[in-house]
Amino acid sequence: MSTNQAPEASPDPSGADTPNEGAPGEGVPDARQRRTILIAVCIALMAVIASVSGLNVAQPDLAVAFDASQSTVLWIINLYTLSLAALLLPLGAIGDRFGRKPMLLAGLTVFGVANAVASLAPSTEVMLAARLLGGVGAAMIMPITLAVITSTFPKEERGRAIGVWTGVAGGGGVLGMFLSAALVDAVSWRWLFVLPIALVTVALAMTLRSVPNSRERSGHAFDTVGALTSVVAVVGLIFVLQEGPERGWTAPATLIGLVVGVIAAIGFVAWELRSRDAALLDVRLFRERGLAGGSITLLVVFGVQAGIFVVLFPFFQAVLGWSALLSTLAMMPMAVMMMMSSGLAAQLAARVGPRATMATGVLLAGAGLALMAAVVSVDGGYLSVLPGMLAMGIGMGLSMTPSTEAITGALPRERQGVASALNDVTREFGTALGVALLGALLSAGYRSAIDSRLAGVPEGPADTAREGVANALDAAPQTGDQAESLVRAAQESFVDGWQNAMWAGVAVMAALFAYVLARGPQQPTATPANEPEPADATTA
Repeated sequence: MSTNQAPEASPDPSGADTPNEGAPGEGVPDARQRRTILIAVCIALMAVIASVSGLNVAQPDLAVAFDASQSTVLWIINLYTLSLAALLLPLGAIGDRFGRKPMLLAGLTVFGVANAVASLAPSTEVMLAARLLGGVGAAMIMPITLAVITSTFPKEERGRAIGVWTGVAGGGGVLGMFLSAALVDAVSWRWLFVLPIALVTVALAMTLRSVPNSRERSGHAFDTVGALTSVVAVVGLIFVLQEGPERGWTAPATLIGLVVGVIAAIGFVAWELRSRDAALLDVRLFRERGLAGGSITLLVVFGVQAGIFVVLFPFFQAVLGWSALLSTLAMMPMAVMMMMSSGLAAQLAARVGPRATMATGVLLAGAGLALMAAVVSVDGGYLSVLPGMLAMGIGMGLSMTPSTEAITGALPRERQGVASALNDVTREFGTALGVALLGALLSAGYRSAIDSRLAGVPEGPADTAREGVANALDAAPQTGDQAESLVRAAQESFVDGWQNAMWAGVAVMAALFAYVLARGPQQPTATPANEPEPADATTA
């Protein structure tokens, strides 16, 4: 991939490609237009993020509506994420070549249609097809939202804009889950799709009116082989992480997915090294501190965040006895802290440097994990986890913004769709990895802890209780006078498993902290590598 190609056009709010050779400032959106552009892409991003997590609150309703097994329900949820992650890199690159605004408009249209079909789906097959199509539309939208920011905003404003974007990306999932839970409680699960449709409609109107178009001029053909191998690699590896806990890590389907994913990933790297300047993604750039450090930090931070969600929701619902809506509301302080600190991270990075900002964020997030692991208890309730949640939210926000800037800054401006897609793929892999690993640690810790607490419990309910805390609560009424003790045993065992998962997360964050101190980016990364900032602050 070339790192010194001149971009073909600078953005013009009208949507037309404006040549760079114009007078200084020609075609550059003014401050008011830039604010409108930022709002438009963040609304589009919120629609995508909300759809990632929204259906999780409606799993029982989906099972009843479609007479579906738990495995099928999980596929309804996960197929969207799988198609989204698989297509991010190819569609990000296509957007760079053929125009970011047309790709964003097409993605919003596809995404809106898919959600409309899902809301009316009469069968499992239609719902699965709609979720697959929704993932395709999301993959067209997500990388372009960040690419529009990096190719539109001048250097001095780019960091703050990326901070807003990362805040929406990090905290938007919790907000989406809260609104989704409210809709499920107040109306029905089919209304879950009204939220993304409404967001898409607003984003579509604002994009048509305000978002500029830009695209690259490339002297190379599109890297079709790289695109196809990346799709196969991502599908195989994400499939393993999603299905391993459900099917078993040694199940034939899991092992086949692992083999296919690893072979495709190796093939992708080999092909990209061979293609060099014509590559979809120049993997040689991972030798640089910015790209490697930013990618590893996002992978770990989003993995830990996803793992925390896996732990917290059962804690709120099964241990504290809260509803889905109240449980989601309890997560909001963490999301708010994350969004606020994401916006402040750019200013902090400009003063003390991105490495110090990332390290501070990682340290705070790790401290929050340790605090939760040390003080959580059944009797302590919500207050035993709230301080740790707040520290984690601040830490994740501080680490996400400079990490995202490091990734986008490592690739030239005309490849910002690819840079943004790489950022998003990293987040998706981290999320899947965190759910799989921390979820497995939680389950193993729970089973180990509850075995010693089942003395006197009949064999049938005891076997059910070993499957999970929710199963134990369902089985408790069958045990007569042992019901109360079984509930208490399950709740305490869950907390024991929680602590195992949290301490493992602390160890991972400690390793990440050491890595960031040693290999984190040292210089501000708001301007893409090898791409000088134009004198008139025009980006393309």
